[in-house]
Amino acid sequence: MQGQREGSDGNLVKPSLVVSGWSLAHARLSWGAEALKYIFFLFALLVLAATVGSADDQRRKAGDAKENPITRADIPGFTVIGIEARTANSKEATADGIIPKQWQKFFQEGTLAKIPSRVGSNIYALYIDYASDRNGEYSFVIGAMVKNGTAAPVGMVAKQIAGGQFAVISSDKGPLPKVVPATWQAVWKMEDDGKLKRAYQTDFEIYDKRSQDPQNAEVDIYVGLK
Repeated sequence: MQGQREGSDGNLVKPSLVVSGWSLAHARLSWGAEALKYIFFLFALLVLAATVGSADDQRRKAGDAKENPITRADIPGFTVIGIEARTANSKEATADGIIPKQWQKFFQEGTLAKIPSRVGSNIYALYIDYASDRNGEYSFVIGAMVKNGTAAPVGMVAKQIAGGQFAVISSDKGPLPKVVPATWQAVWKMEDDGKLKRAYQTDFEIYDKRSQDPQNAEVDIYVGLK
């Protein structure tokens, strides 16, 4: 999927090809549940080490992060069902972070297989219900896209993601615990530089077939815009 992209001067440029449709959301995976479990269990164990540090460290790293190209895409609304936990970036920068534990729970309990009426095989990580901005609390949901109107099983939640404009920032290829935090640091830098006007309604990551190898993975982060 391609849309408008920012040039080095900060102005929007039109690409030569625009692919319509919500292709990433509907991409099918060829690898099995056991491979997925291994990948994200490893991710859960390692991401804690990648996120431990002070808020000052995170701000410094964000300032040092290289600029990633921005693609803008208009996304229709959709529904995700998954498991939810409340957290904040300040908590995730400590040994008490919730996100690695949620990934571990997701795969240990076989959550993906319990989600009804799934659309595609991608895994979604949502950042939703923000209290304020990146410094406040938010809900973290791991799950899958489902058909609209699907009821959440006991112990899960259904989240409606409103359609709208999103910035799509692709990570570099590399180890998941390195490339995902690095891409978020790049998002924060773009926000601080005034290149992203974030809505703080819903942001999400998509884990598709490019995440098959946890040591050479690529992830797209969708950041909601005003």
